[in-house]
Amino acid sequence: MLHSFHLVRVAPTATLRTFGRAWARTAGRNRTPGLRHAEPLAGMALGAPVVSPDRMQLRTLALFAAWDDAPALDRFLERDRLGASLAQGWHVRLEFLRRWGQVTELADLPEVAGRSDPDEPVVAFTLARTRLPETARFIRWGRPVERLVRDHPATTLALAGMRPPRTVATFSVWRSAREMTDMVHGRGDGVGARRHADAEQERRRRDFHHEFTTLRFRPLAEHGTWDGRTGIVPT
Repeated sequence: MLHSFHLVRVAPTATLRTFGRAWARTAGRNRTPGLRHAEPLAGMALGAPVVSPDRMQLRTLALFAAWDDAPALDRFLERDRLGASLAQGWHVRLEFLRRWGQVTELADLPEVAGRSDPDEPVVAFTLARTRLPETARFIRWGRPVERLVRDHPATTLALAGMRPPRTVATFSVWRSAREMTDMVHGRGDGVGARRHADAEQERRRRDFHHEFTTLRFRPLAEHGTWDGRTGIVPT
């Protein structure tokens, strides 16, 4: 199995059409050969004000997807209309390593599939189905963590995504697994170093979400450019 994460600039109507595409919702209605699951998202700037155009960027389309193999992804990018659009942006191909928590559509992933070297680059993807009555509380605890990840010197790319009414996600590329886990556990003396650890403690006390998962990946290869950048994945 192969995972991928894609970013591309599109018209807002294209993002909305992607939200409504049948394969984006359920595997039972999947019409894309070799696709196991997909999560289309509108881009969102980490740490953006709650009332801001940066909070839901319909012109930024993100797609997280699981595939049978690399040829299935290649066929999608070459032959599918949406795939051809995504091919004009940036994407990274990913090897799954670990899972914490659970979202129904990704429940077939084992908790541990592989180990990462502490000094190698890693990619983290979180996905949540939020409890709508907990939205304000989630934002209050989540925005400081967003800023921590966004401004961390070990991230080479960090952003969020959303799909109304309740799906939110984050995606980040890290210089090393060690630096990412240090951030997660609140190690370090910097201002706000414990924001993530404290928010996790609050989530365990009273969960913000119906379902929540964090996935860790080894980046395999990146393609294209994003905001004029190449070489986003450290080597």
